[in-house]
This record gives sequence, structure tokens and C-alpha cells, in this order.
Amino acid sequence: MTLHSPDVAPAKGLDAPESGGAPRPGLCTDCGVSRMGDGRACGRACQFIRPDYPSLERAAHGRAADPDRGEEAFFGVSRRMLRARLDPPAEGAQWTGLTTAIAAELLRAGAVDAVLTVAPHPDDRWTPLPVIVTEPEALADCRGMRMGYAPTLALLEPARAAGHRRIAMIGIPCQVYALRALEAELGLERLYVIGTPCSDNTTTENFHGFLARLDDRPETISYLEFRADYRVELRFDDGRKPRFIPFLKLPLSDLPADFFPMTCKTCVDYTNRLADVTVGYMGGDGDQWVIARNARGEEMLAALGGRLATRPLTDKGKREAAVKGFLANTERAAGGLPLRRMPNWVRPIVAWLQPRIGPRGLEFARARVEMKAIETVLHLRRAHPAKVKNMVPGHVWRIAARYGLAPAPDERREDG
Repeated sequence: MTLHSPDVAPAKGLDAPESGGAPRPGLCTDCGVSRMGDGRACGRACQFIRPDYPSLERAAHGRAADPDRGEEAFFGVSRRMLRARLDPPAEGAQWTGLTTAIAAELLRAGAVDAVLTVAPHPDDRWTPLPVIVTEPEALADCRGMRMGYAPTLALLEPARAAGHRRIAMIGIPCQVYALRALEAELGLERLYVIGTPCSDNTTTENFHGFLARLDDRPETISYLEFRADYRVELRFDDGRKPRFIPFLKLPLSDLPADFFPMTCKTCVDYTNRLADVTVGYMGGDGDQWVIARNARGEEMLAALGGRLATRPLTDKGKREAAVKGFLANTERAAGGLPLRRMPNWVRPIVAWLQPRIGPRGLEFARARVEMKAIETVLHLRRAHPAKVKNMVPGHVWRIAARYGLAPAPDERREDG
């Protein structure tokens, strides 16, 4: 989508400047770099050309991820991992409001002048509208999930034009990779990066089609969340009680083949390895999962003080069978074959078993990272075989190797 000013007056401290142009074709998530003045910046910044995670990790975190150190083979550089929540939770938050609370504290303390993030578009609550936030209270308008393309990095130019040199950004991995690749060129005094682990994206129009498959009044759905108990929670603004739908009963196999773009099927960074702090759900087992990756990430968490409530991380169940099943189905999908569907009479049984014996906590997060590595290799080999060598970094091959996926001689990068 294009950036544009809302027809209604923005909240205090929240600005949505104009921007023009269209995303580039091909493997492009419209992070916003292609909308900036330097037409060659995409070649230097795009994750989908030849990503160099070790170099950017050293620049951002002081070292590259060590696959023999803790969970770094799966999740990237980590000083500390937490299972956490904001106490008390923020009203209207998707989980408890940790992400926007961190950004608000940076503004409140004067550590940054502006936060680049997304708010709901005034015409459609599910459409992401990139915004520059300069007042901590305005971040309340940015809570919750959006679905669609958000060229947030296009805000770098108007932010700098407005005199902002100390900036924070809340972003997904493909946006954060591009930001880190260009960071040295931006002339910023200070940059804080709050990352969220990615969840497969789609267009806002496609997402509305998905909501219509879940409920006969999709326009009333105000909240959708994939929970750690293998259910999707729906909330409504028409007074109805929340609904909980087991993952296995979601109509995913009924979605069109292009519902998820090829960029999401070939993502090489599910956990936002280049953020200072990653805040998401996968390893949280009902809370939020937080990875502090460097001193700046620790600084942001410390600013929350006693409002950051933590509990021990969990690590339950076994992931291997689920990942192998995903591998088999992805091989069929990548080969153009129909997916194997579970018989309807079995679904309630498996839906009951999943939250009891399925992977939970860190094991669930490992499973999702392995699935994304598998998906990346198989779909690139089918759709863009010439890109495999340059686009698949070493950490993805290491993860996929457990399931028999290894680079062919013509797929191997000299730098690993």
C-alpha cells in the first residue's frame, strides 16, 4: 500500500506523511526502501538478494551468532531470553503491550525523538499505516495486529527532514534487515530497533477473505491472535463473546495458492535476528517471548522497571513429528500437488491432543523456525532456483540439515 495522510486529524504526536510510487515486482515486501530517493538502495539493502547476517550481526550486536551457544542456532544472537508480560497489561494491546510500552519509554526518557511504526488506517482497522510517532501517548493508537504491506522505511526521509536524529523503529525482519544494511548511511545519532518475529503476511484484501471464512460477520472481528494453546482467538465489537478455533479447524487448505506471497514462503529470518530486542509470542507459552540481543536491548527492557513481569521459560513436547509432517506437505505444495488433508473425524482428537502433548514454549519456537527453513529451501528451489545460492544463508542450511536438506554443489555459498 502507499503511504498517505489520513482523512481525519492524526492523534497528537502521530504523523503519516505522504509517499508515492509502487513496490518493485518480484521478491519484494515493500519495506519502503524502494520509495526512497536513492534508486540503488534496494541492491544494498534487500534481504532477498544476498543477505549477509554475520556481518550485520557483528555491526549490531558486536558478534555473529554462535550455533554452538545456547539457542543461537535457532534464534540468533542472544544475551537473555525471557517469558514476560507487561503488568498491568495495556488496554487494547494484542498481548500485554510490551512492544509499544518499550517505544513509549524511549520517547518519555528523551532517548529518541521519534518512533517509526504502523497504526491502523482510518478506513480499515486491518490495514497498516506507517506513522512517525513523537509523543509517547500516541503509541496507544498503534497497538494491535495489522495485516498487509507497510513501507515503514520510507518514513526515514521525512523523519530526518523533520530533524529527528535519534530514532526507534518497530519492525518485522525484512524491514529490519534493510534498516541495518543502510544504518551507516543514515547519519543518525542513535537508533533503537524493536523487532517482532514475523508471521506470514498477505495483502489486507486477502486477509479480509480469510476473516470471511472464519465468521459470518467478519466486519465485526476486532482481534485475531494465534495462541500458544493451538487455538486462534477472535474477539468482536458487536458484543459477542470471544471465539476460540483450534488450528486444525482453520480453513488454511481452502486458501488460494498465492494467499501467502513468495517472499513469506522464502523468509530466512523468522525471529528478527538483527533487532536490539525481539518481542513475540512463539516461545512465550501464553506470555510474550523476549530476546535481548545486545546492550541496547537490555537498556530498553530495564526502562520498564517493575512493570516487566517475568516467568521461567518452558520447553515441552517433541517437535520432530510435526516438522516432518510439515516437510512432507511442503514438498507436495512446492511440487504443485494437493495437500494431504486430515480426515474430519480425526481433527477433534488431534486438536485435543495438540496443546497437551505438542511442542510448547521453546520447543514450539524451534519447530516454527525449522518449518520456515524447510519452506524457504523447497520453495526457492521450485520458483527461483538460481537465487538459492545467494539468498539462503548458512544459518538456514544448518537448521534444515536436521531434515535431510543440504545445499547442492551449485547452491553453496563460499561465505557459508
